[in-house]
Amino acid sequence: MDTEIKVPRDLKAKLLLWSDITYNDMELIEQIQSIPDLESALCAMLGVDLPEPKKEVLLELYVQTVLFCREHNFNKEQTSALMSIIKSIHEANIETPFNNLEQCLKYCNDLLLCHSVRRPPFSINLFNLEEATCILNYIQDHYLRHLNLYKYIFTPQVKLDLVLTYSGVPQLGSCATEDSSAADGTTEDEASTKQADSSETQEKSTTEEKTSDGSMDLKALVEREVRQQMEQVSRELDQRIRETGSEQKSKTIAPKPSKKGKK
Repeated sequence: MDTEIKVPRDLKAKLLLWSDITYNDMELIEQIQSIPDLESALCAMLGVDLPEPKKEVLLELYVQTVLFCREHNFNKEQTSALMSIIKSIHEANIETPFNNLEQCLKYCNDLLLCHSVRRPPFSINLFNLEEATCILNYIQDHYLRHLNLYKYIFTPQVKLDLVLTYSGVPQLGSCATEDSSAADGTTEDEASTKQADSSETQEKSTTEEKTSDGSMDLKALVEREVRQQMEQVSRELDQRIRETGSEQKSKTIAPKPSKKGKK
């Protein structure tokens, strides 16, 4: 079954309050204390229907987010919004098998701004500056730092199948088919003429066999060269992807310079 491969793209942030977890769901979550019961509740609320180990990894992410909200005394609205933010960032990451760290970082910042600035109906001030900074650090440490691991688990592996088609190359067996069809349509009167031209026919067949052998050698040579070039390009792309990921990761975890007031 063919799967459509999407390329990295920029996503538009929007309000996510009560979009995935309702107020009644939050009341139920606040009453649950055990981790297995919390996993079962989140699995039903967020519609997690995945095979293992994907299901276990995703539920662990959601459970840790709930525990983070409890640790910082977030209310029902804040917890519901943060769960939807984590879910949206994860879906943005796994929608493509290609590297989209830059797009995920931008989408994460836009989502936090959308829930930290009062500008209805486009955004609300659900989190203050201190809470938004704490959430951003949490997302960077617990998800963005492991972005490629989540992508490896949840996205399909992409392979390139290269098919070469050659124009103007005679196919094997065409000469034999033409000779057999010509032999079926001959009469006894033409037998003498064919015997006289037998030497010429043998020379032509020998020439065509040499041409076919040369064409096959040329085809194998071209296929080998193209395969080597594709392997070289694949290695260069992998190297560039790793370098880009390392640069973005270093930017993500780089400490911000402290601002000092003027004396």
